Amino acid sequence: MIYILPLISVIAGYLIAIFLKPSSSIGFKLLLSFSGAYLLAVTIFELLPEVYLNGTEEVGIFIMLGLLLQIILEFVSKGVEHGHLHHQEGMKKFPILLLISLSIHAFLEGFPMDEGDHILHGVVIHKIPVATILSVFLIHSNLSKIKVGLFLAVFALMTPLGSFFKSQFSLLQDISIYINALVIGIFLHVSTTILFEASKNHKFNISKLAVIVGGILLAYFI
Repeated sequence: MIYILPLISVIAGYLIAIFLKPSSSIGFKLLLSFSGAYLLAVTIFELLPEVYLNGTEEVGIFIMLGLLLQIILEFVSKGVEHGHLHHQEGMKKFPILLLISLSIHAFLEGFPMDEGDHILHGVVIHKIPVATILSVFLIHSNLSKIKVGLFLAVFALMTPLGSFFKSQFSLLQDISIYINALVIGIFLHVSTTILFEASKNHKFNISKLAVIVGGILLAYFI
């Protein structure tokens, strides 16, 4: 399932982009808030204790490196990982730098998914709105359907590829604690940015507060 569900989440995001017009959908914004809350809760409840229990004092350094890495990646991706990406109607050139940035993010998030179903579900829930925003961006560009399909296919494959690489190479398994710490930093940045930017003027309404609390509780009890 760690190989199949991330692929399904990208397909789901593409279908949402086509049929539901998420840019004007309150429901999509609530999904984004829920995904951020769930991802943050899973990171704190599951991943964070694991790396500190089995790692060394250098774990904190790798968490900060992951946070900094995500900031660098967002200079290129323009924040699609947390729901931001402006349409570029006249874009004809294949956005290779955007693909590289998102691929690094997606590849790394595949590493901790064998730690448990909670992590897998957190990544999948996170990828659906990301794939939706990305699909909207690509659909409204002047790229051909073949290029759009190629972009989404590569993006969809990167997370399963990260999981596959970890399972096949003993070196990656030996340093998995530190890779997971790197991913924690990435998840902390992405999820908290989603929550802080979930509402206009940084004000929470009841609906968004409810889905955020729901995401946290779901991650805790399931």
